[in-house]
Parts: sequence; C-alpha cells; structure tokens
Amino acid sequence: MTGPRLTPLARSLPQDVPFVGPETQEREQGFPFRARLGANESAFGPSRHAIEAMARAATEMWKYPDSSSHELRHALAARMGAAPDQVMVGGGIDGLLGTLVRLTVAEGDAVVTSDGAYPTFNYHVTGFGGVLHKVPFRDDAEDLDALLARAGEVNAKLCYLSNPDNPMGSWHSGAVIEAALDRIPDGTLLVLDEAYIEFAPDGTAPRIDPEDPRVIRFRTFSKAYGMAGARVGYATGARALIGAFDKVRDHFGMTRPAQEAAAAALADDVWLGEVQEQVALSKHRIGQIAHANGLTALPSATNFVTVECGGDGDFARAVLKALGARGVFVRMPARPPQDRCIRIGAGTQAELDVLAEELPRALQDAREAAPA
Repeated sequence: MTGPRLTPLARSLPQDVPFVGPETQEREQGFPFRARLGANESAFGPSRHAIEAMARAATEMWKYPDSSSHELRHALAARMGAAPDQVMVGGGIDGLLGTLVRLTVAEGDAVVTSDGAYPTFNYHVTGFGGVLHKVPFRDDAEDLDALLARAGEVNAKLCYLSNPDNPMGSWHSGAVIEAALDRIPDGTLLVLDEAYIEFAPDGTAPRIDPEDPRVIRFRTFSKAYGMAGARVGYATGARALIGAFDKVRDHFGMTRPAQEAAAAALADDVWLGEVQEQVALSKHRIGQIAHANGLTALPSATNFVTVECGGDGDFARAVLKALGARGVFVRMPARPPQDRCIRIGAGTQAELDVLAEELPRALQDAREAAPA
C-alpha cells in the first residue's frame, strides 16, 4: 500500500503552518487564555446590523451562495471608487492572496517581500514554487525603496507591501506610495495589503486608479469590522486581473451569511467609528502599561501596539512564553531585530487589566530565566 502521491514540490515543503492559533495553544497548555490579545482581531465585535443580517441569512443556508457576491461587490465598488468588475471578494485576504499567487507565480518565479512581513503570503508563494527574495526592514518599517529596487534586480512577478505594516504597526503615507508608482519595475505587480487601513491616519491610503495595472489592493472585514471568523476579504484592481480570478477561484467560497453580514457591516459607519475610538483608547492604555514597566511602545497605525521589551529576541521570547503561562495570549515579530518586541492587540479594558497585572510578573520571570 502506498501513501499519498504528492507532487515533488509538495513533498519538498515543510510540515508547518503560518500560525498556531490560540485555541491550539489553549488545548496544549490545558487552560484558556484570560486575555486574547495576539491575533489582531477586534475585541469589540461586529456591527449589530451585521449580526442580524447573518442570523437572517442563516435560515437560507440550504441555498448555495451567490457565486458572484453581486450585492457585496457593488457596495464595495461604490466605497472604493471602482467598478464592480474591478472588485473581487474572497475568503479573507489570505484566500485572495493564495488565488493571486496561483494566477501569477510559476515554479522558479521571483517574488519580493520584507523579511519578517506577513508570513501567510510567503506560505502561498512557496506552495506554488515561487522563490522569495527578502528585504530587511529599515527603522522598524518596510523599506519601499529597497523592495522596488530588489524587484527590479530579480525581475519579480510580485512585490508585497503591507501598509500599515504587520507586525510593527508602521506606515507610509499615501503620497509616498503614489510617488513610488512610477518606480515599480515593468512586469512587477505591487501587492498592497491594506488590512489595517481603517485605523491609519488620514492620508495613509494612496489615491490609485483601480485600473492601474501595476497595483492590486487588498482589504478585509477581519479587523475594524470585527468579522475575522466570517472570512471576508476583497481586492480591487484592473479588470483584466480581477477577471482572471474567475479562472481559478472557488466560486462558492463565500458563504451566504458572510456576504449578507459584510454588506450590512459596510453600511454601518457609526459602528466603525465607535470601534476606531475604542481601539485608540486601548492602544493608549497599552502604551501606558508598557511605560509603567520601563518598556517602549512603538507608534502604531493598526489595532495593535508593538512593544520593545528592552532586550534581544531571546528575552522577548521569554516574555512571550511567560505571558502565555499566565493566561495572556500575545505574539511577536519573527525576525531580528524586530524580534526584540512583542505585539499586543487592542483589547477590552478587562483584558488590559489582566495585561497590567501579569506583564510585570512575566518580565520578572523572563529576567530570572535569563542566563547570568
């Protein structure tokens, strides 16, 4: 009897996943987290209108969903200043990135990203046989100039930039990105991940014609709209590229309840404003907690705060481990020198009470565990 007949590429890939979820960690440690601050979700939840829309749609789950997401795509097009055929909806930004890579990257093709940027993009690239070329962060921000220069050097198919950035929370102004458009190498597509754009300062989103063939933009309902569990993301780009998604995408990948809930959430700007206010208050308190413990909170245009722990990566990992053992779920950047930090999501005040209680103890645990 033989095992699965995987392709040579699949056999060559490591047996891992981009993220180990908090539920997995809870099962392994045998107790639940008291503060869930590591996944960049919205602790403030979705609009009540989204919840009501999803509940109504649940009674029609016997129907296949609208494979074109017609209503949602039209609503998103109006919001983005695009035409409906310049918008694609899919299972979160992650799912859409996977489809984009499948469309554009063949084995051996070059792809450029920042070393330490969002790992799921890398996961898709390697899964389709692409070759990653990584550029270091500069001053805790993705280095747009270096990314574009490397893309030109290696004839990259794709060049990935998150703005605002995960995991550091840094950002480029829209004007900076607009000024860089003419420096995108011929044949390279700029993959602009704007998952956190609703939390960024005014002027962070660049003004780009949706039909510009050099750029595809991705946004999500997982962050500010509080719908991470519904898996709704969207892309805007040139018609030829967006239309190509239909060649390979899962046409029934967007559930009917998720489509209905996302459309209702998009229409509720009042709730979006309340979430933005709550996130700002939470980030301010995280900064205060960090300062009270002698740590430095980095400026953030996202719904999390990246905090320097005052040591190297090993020390930050010890702090992370100690917080987890005390029931506080946070994450951290994977690559040096950014791995000197931990990343704390904007949680409720009750969750931040737990953080304020446990962070000094976790720091003490990490200091005691450090080699003499």
